[in-house]
Amino acid sequence: MGMDASLIQELIETGIDDASVTITDLRGDGDHYAAHVVSSAFVGKSRLQQHQMVYKALQGRMGNELHALAIQTSTPQDN
Repeated sequence: MGMDASLIQELIETGIDDASVTITDLRGDGDHYAAHVVSSAFVGKSRLQQHQMVYKALQGRMGNELHALAIQTSTPQDN
């Protein structure tokens, strides 16, 4: 299975306004990733809401094509 890191990045950047995304393959297996997402769209949102925005941007692929994704979110001001 697995999913390409560039597709994960593209989906998040397309789904969240002005998102800057860094993807790290944690195990080198194309199945376990970490994503650091920075966006002004996160301003005023709780951490849970920010993560929900990332999951929504992945369009249902989390748990299917994408097995594990550790998410870190921040606003440009926090970064």
